[in-house]
Amino acid sequence: MIELLVTIAIAAVLAMVAVPSFKEAIVNYRLTSYANNFLASAQLARSEAIKRNSRMTLCKSANGTSCTSAGGWHQGWIIFNDVDNNAVKDSDEVVVYKESAMLADLLMMGSANVDNYVSFVPSGATELVSRGLQTGTLTLCSQSGSSGQARQLIINSAGRLRVTKNLVATCV
Repeated sequence: MIELLVTIAIAAVLAMVAVPSFKEAIVNYRLTSYANNFLASAQLARSEAIKRNSRMTLCKSANGTSCTSAGGWHQGWIIFNDVDNNAVKDSDEVVVYKESAMLADLLMMGSANVDNYVSFVPSGATELVSRGLQTGTLTLCSQSGSSGQARQLIINSAGRLRVTKNLVATCV
């Protein structure tokens, strides 16, 4: 009986040590998964712009039907054929894809040029509605992750994205 109690005590101690690292592994998996979802969405928007020979815009969207300037990318996004080149989803513009909101503890915010939208022109490059080059970084992080893990999606002017792993002091 004593041997059984000692074995159970050792198993409990090992479980207490393993649970925090398992929790961080889950956070890491979620960050990677959502970063890859956004990367795939951007690649879809870029390829559609080239294929259709028309501007395609990827914008943050809380309802899946229109763009919003409030909040972050974690609330979801849509890709639409931006016929009038204004980065605003009008009633006659077709939504090609929509992504629903991320889990509640995840945040994804963009730097100034990619805070609200990313727009791809027929050459596959990114371009602001003012016709300037559109580059920037989107940061995805978990509010519940204690390690400060984050993923940054970096967009260059040629319309290519890359994902990097980073540490952030706070997730805001």
